[in-house]
Amino acid sequence: MDRSWTSRRHRQRRWATAAIGLILAGALSGCGLTIPADPDGTLDSVSGGELRVGTSPDGDLVEVTRGDPTGTVVDLVDAFADSIDAEPTWTVASEETLVRMLEAGDLDLVAGGITPDTPWIDKAGVTRGYPGIEGADGRELVMLVPLGENAFLSKLESFLDAEVGS
Repeated sequence: MDRSWTSRRHRQRRWATAAIGLILAGALSGCGLTIPADPDGTLDSVSGGELRVGTSPDGDLVEVTRGDPTGTVVDLVDAFADSIDAEPTWTVASEETLVRMLEAGDLDLVAGGITPDTPWIDKAGVTRGYPGIEGADGRELVMLVPLGENAFLSKLESFLDAEVGS
């Protein structure tokens, strides 16, 4: 067999493979595919809109007396909402009720005295643990988001990293 023929054929295959790769990359980038993604569009719907937040009372982290809750975690969530131009609306209930609401799509975020040992790990997306939240009494805290809403989770974690560190 002629070596020039084999070499030429090998080069043609490489060019064809590279061309197919470029075509696929172009086609996929034109599909609006973003990573991380939000299958239900949580980040898009809350940005510039309403951020529906659930919480439960927990010492200085979340206090409920009259009206909207107050406390360190509430202030943190309010600052996150400001960062995405959202208006937070608060629901106060038990963790179990809040997680059911999160699963049903009635809440976008659950925040309070939730630790990484949460039993809700298979029902919600969970942020990394944050040990630096004031009032947590040495506990590492997490927040819950709808399962699979990874762009929203990533945006929240980036905010929390900047505000309280990880």
